[in-house]
Amino acid sequence: MPTTHQHELDTCAAQRSEEWEVLSSIYPDCVSKDLTNDILKFEIPVELESPLSVLVTGGGTAKSQEHHLSLSSLPPVLLEIVLPPSYPLHVAPEITSFHVSGSWIPRSGHLLEALLEMWHPGEAILYTWVEWIRSADFLNSMQLIHDGVLRLPHAAPPLLLSFLTTYESKSQSSRFNQASHSCDVCLETRKGSRCLQLNCGHVFCRACLKDGWSLYIAEGDVTRVGCLDPQCVKEGQEADEDEVRRAVTEEETRRWKWLREKKAAEGDPSTVLCPMFLCQTPVQKPSGGDFQDGTGWERLRTCHRCNYSFCSFCKRTWHGPLSDCPIQVAEKLVIEYMETAEDSPVRKRMEQRYGKKNLEKLVVKYEEDRANREWLKKSTMACPSCHVHVEKSMGCNHMTCSKCKQHFCYRCGFKLQASNPYEHFSTLGRGCYSMLFDDVVVDAMEGFIWI
Repeated sequence: MPTTHQHELDTCAAQRSEEWEVLSSIYPDCVSKDLTNDILKFEIPVELESPLSVLVTGGGTAKSQEHHLSLSSLPPVLLEIVLPPSYPLHVAPEITSFHVSGSWIPRSGHLLEALLEMWHPGEAILYTWVEWIRSADFLNSMQLIHDGVLRLPHAAPPLLLSFLTTYESKSQSSRFNQASHSCDVCLETRKGSRCLQLNCGHVFCRACLKDGWSLYIAEGDVTRVGCLDPQCVKEGQEADEDEVRRAVTEEETRRWKWLREKKAAEGDPSTVLCPMFLCQTPVQKPSGGDFQDGTGWERLRTCHRCNYSFCSFCKRTWHGPLSDCPIQVAEKLVIEYMETAEDSPVRKRMEQRYGKKNLEKLVVKYEEDRANREWLKKSTMACPSCHVHVEKSMGCNHMTCSKCKQHFCYRCGFKLQASNPYEHFSTLGRGCYSMLFDDVVVDAMEGFIWI
């Protein structure tokens, strides 16, 4: 190595100082300097321009050892570098420590060799190193990407998969918190740390979500605890438990869960209470092909709180899909029971066989369901958007659904434009022309009476 004169050492020192200032200004979160021994520390995240398909494979050839995922960022490469006095004119930087977080890069030693080969005398190389790693260009140089897929062989694929997934989640959260977002409720722009992005993709500030959701929970209207975007409201997009926990207090979250269970028990005929005396938790019907009606499996319920498996009809321990309950629920049986005379021998035998109270419950439910269907058909009109039934007591036939805010005609169920809902009633040739109000008659004592 040629002798380095003092003026060259001064030039090297000036170039090193300038290079460090540039690096620390461009990458303030990635570089740091240990003043005690002049060690430069780099934590370089690998940022991808667009989500990249990643295939994590094991040592064997079995498909079960292959795991696919999509990532937009990869764990960082950690470097510790010492700059010799004659760098960058005559000597390359010394990489005293090299580590890949999570050991996700196969043959990482090749990456270290490639970094050292990139330096040429007289060249300041640190920015090139950082950018080459940060932009993920090294992945192509190391031939790790084939046909648009990053292939990562690993001795323990599940461990690497878990590490990459966790890092991706933290990176997305960090990017979201650092960015600014506009809230569609208060119309203010806030940092992501003060906002919440829902599963549907819409972003609202936490204050607006808490105010709205807390009010709905206090009023017992859990169906409105969801996205506040008008389209999501119309679609009934409700929040999940994780979203609710991040916006409201723990006590409000517990009330929200209780209200949901209560609503499910009241609104879903297939939801039944756990028969265990000390539990009494609402248990919903499981989903899936094996639980379709007619298979026998639709009667199976497993309480998520006490793990008791039972039959939803007889409330006894689960007896399998083929074994009949002591009492079978069948419309034919209900009709036969209703058609028999109260004191007839046939009726008495049925009561002895199935139990009088059970039969009476079946009759009540059958009558209620039939009456509800007839009443809904006769006295209400379903919203054409969300199908919630609406009853009109008086007033005009222009209706607005309280759930999804859809405008519609009460007479025919036609969707109306919110900007001009009365066009439907003022257009010649339509069935509801001039029918904004129903006919009325005048009573001398009572005044107007709507028909």
